[in-house]
Amino acid sequence: MDSMVFDTSQSPIIYDSAKRGHPAIEELRQIFHYRYLIAQLVRRDVLIRYKRSVLGIAWTLLNPLGMMVVLTLAFSQIFRFGEIKSYPSYVLSGLLAWTFFSQVTTAAMVNLVWGGGILHRIYLPRTSFALAATGTGLVNIALSTIPLLLILIVTGVPLSLNLLWMPLPILLLACFSLGVGLMLSTLAVFFPDVSEMYQIVLTAWMYLTPIIYPEEILPETIRFLITTFNPVHYFVKLYRVSVYYGRVPSPSEFLIPTGVALVFLIVGWFVFTKKADEFAYRI
Repeated sequence: MDSMVFDTSQSPIIYDSAKRGHPAIEELRQIFHYRYLIAQLVRRDVLIRYKRSVLGIAWTLLNPLGMMVVLTLAFSQIFRFGEIKSYPSYVLSGLLAWTFFSQVTTAAMVNLVWGGGILHRIYLPRTSFALAATGTGLVNIALSTIPLLLILIVTGVPLSLNLLWMPLPILLLACFSLGVGLMLSTLAVFFPDVSEMYQIVLTAWMYLTPIIYPEEILPETIRFLITTFNPVHYFVKLYRVSVYYGRVPSPSEFLIPTGVALVFLIVGWFVFTKKADEFAYRI
């Protein structure tokens, strides 16, 4: 009978958790390895959202147009002065930026809570849900650009090469929304009522953001509070600069939202990854 020989020349592999890198850095590495999975999550979210709809993905185009029509009928006669030359274009440009923010932050939170069962069966980076929500939002706002350009043309807003600046505010808004979404996701895991309360906050937040009205009509004190403590204001304004006003952003219009986006993204990423190991036990 042949004897079995074991090779003992190699030392056993020992996993030392103390040598693990910082959770935020480790999460970035895992995101790179699972990038194709995240792309599939985005594809799934886009397809499932409109799978049973008769009009399908056309709802991505019709939804902002419908909201624009309603808001124009309700408020166009009230805010028909100042710098607003085309109220439908003004509203739609702000509405698209706001819709992106609200959808991404809500989806990031809901997807983690409702999809948390996956964490019990397979491993995947915890930030995958928020990144997939951001990717889906980018697809939606890209599609929504089509009706925006049509409305700009129909309402007589001149198109210029400054529209090429449009990806910049979208990218900064995506970073900001991802950071907020990660913070909200962390809270929602520990406090489930956060997801319901956030919908109320979103409603108030929208009306506190100059989307359907120009900020110039606000009293000086309220205008100062909104422009200081409402970070979404900076991104809506930056998006309108290239789309509605057709000019290059000034240094302050660019630097302030860039700083805000980076701060929220970094803080959100560190807070989320610090608590990510506890999610599977709480969802």
